[in-house]
Amino acid sequence: MSSLALYDTLTRTTSPFVPLKAGEVGIYLCGATVQAPPHIGHVRSGVNFDILRRWLTKSGYNVTFIRNVTDIDDKILHKAVHEEAPWWAVAMKYERAFTEAYAALNVLPPTYEPRATGHVTQMIELMETLIERGAAYAPGNGDVYLEVRKLKSYLTLSRQNVDDLQSAADADETFKRDPRDFALWKAAKAGDPSWPTPWGAGRPGWHLECSAMAHAYLGESFDIHGGGLDLIFPHHENEIAQSEAAGYGFAQRWLHNAWVTASGEKMSKSLGNSLQVHELLKTVRGIELRWYLGSAHYRSMLEFSHEALAESATAFRRIEAFLTRSVEILGAVPTPVVSDSFAAAMNDDLAVPQALAGISESLRVGNSAITAGDKAAIATSANEIRGALEVLGCDPFDSNFAAGGTSDDLTAALDGTIKLALEQREAARVRKDFAAADAIRDGLIALGITIEDTAQGPRWSITRSESK
Repeated sequence: MSSLALYDTLTRTTSPFVPLKAGEVGIYLCGATVQAPPHIGHVRSGVNFDILRRWLTKSGYNVTFIRNVTDIDDKILHKAVHEEAPWWAVAMKYERAFTEAYAALNVLPPTYEPRATGHVTQMIELMETLIERGAAYAPGNGDVYLEVRKLKSYLTLSRQNVDDLQSAADADETFKRDPRDFALWKAAKAGDPSWPTPWGAGRPGWHLECSAMAHAYLGESFDIHGGGLDLIFPHHENEIAQSEAAGYGFAQRWLHNAWVTASGEKMSKSLGNSLQVHELLKTVRGIELRWYLGSAHYRSMLEFSHEALAESATAFRRIEAFLTRSVEILGAVPTPVVSDSFAAAMNDDLAVPQALAGISESLRVGNSAITAGDKAAIATSANEIRGALEVLGCDPFDSNFAAGGTSDDLTAALDGTIKLALEQREAARVRKDFAAADAIRDGLIALGITIEDTAQGPRWSITRSESK
């Protein structure tokens, strides 16, 4: 099997992935700024980096996965005024909305999920280090700035020239030594939340938060830093600047996922084309939405349309139908097996489109094997397809898929597969093929699903008592 190779935004090359510590991988993913409900542009990074995490785990690594929550920010404060609610209540409301969206799309919970407001102490310590090393300054008004022209290197990720930059519009330029210096700490304003520091009360700058939290949970150097393309500048550039100025090795590799676009434009509230996750889940199941969001290569733009989403969902249901039919024929749930072709695709910078082509080929072979009555070939195809779906986070036999969501999420996620199974079971009973009907029932029981035959038709239930 080939070894994993990943693209690095810093070097613009794809190279073999070698972790700092054998068998261990540390990942920091910039998470949500919780100032609005999540749309699919927000959660695409969650899906893409969840696939990376699952593949690393499947490849034998012990992964520590950090995804932060930015719960203090200008946008959150603005939204609090608009909603006439405390800023912390607004942040918590939308943090929960993100958590529900991640769960509905089967994004695994991070190893740790630090909030910015819980790590002010670490931010103060980092600023003290930067000031002591001469990289940052406190002009006396309560602000603290990083002096970019004192850095050994800057803008290495976006490959810009510092003289071409506009002023950093994150604070009053009156107190800056250079307009391009950016704020590590912002002096308190009347009515805004603030925390005490040696330089005055205030609140953290956005970039400082992530450097402090990455250092707290992953140490001075770690393997992978991820996020969306829109974060390369200024956020990730400034993370690198303040972390390296503090003497940290910081991230060894940078991965960035591309955007979900609508009519060729980045999805955002300002464009008026946001598609919120909870609204789309009224039209497709979570497993189908995840399948769609994860189908493109993580570095490729994904142009959204309702038609494309519907076609993707239909294609996924064909895969589910084959797996359900395989359970009927074989009397057992497929055993996940990672094929060589799937592994080769995933090791090639997570080439999911090539992996999906392999799934399509396995599906074709499997359906032909059903026609031919070749049980061995059916089992091989079903096992390989389930092995791929497990890594992609779209395994319809995985009871954890909806376990983190609401009971409605759980019903929606299971309904398609179980409905197909029950229809096949009823058809088998009508043709008096009771062995096949019993095999389907036994396969469902193996998944923790109980079938009850009633005068109104079959009913199913699971351990959490949601029923249909």
